[in-house]
Amino acid sequence: MLTGTVKFFNETKGFGFITPEGGGQDIFVHVTDLVDAKTLRERDRVQYEEAQGRKGPNAVKVSVIS
Repeated sequence: MLTGTVKFFNETKGFGFITPEGGGQDIFVHVTDLVDAKTLRERDRVQYEEAQGRKGPNAVKVSVIS
C-alpha cells in the first residue's frame, strides 16, 4: 500500500487528487474507489493502491489513516 495526502477533493463531482508521500505526480482519485468513507478532505492522510487508468495513474482502495 502507498500513502499520501489529499491535495484536493470535489465532493459535488466526486473526484480529487492525492499527493504521494514519496513525491512524484499527483494521483487521481474517484469517490467510487473510497473504502469505508464517502468523501475526503484536503490534508487527509490516505493509504491506497495505484492502478493505471485511461488518462494515467488512479488511486484505488483508498482509506483514510490517522
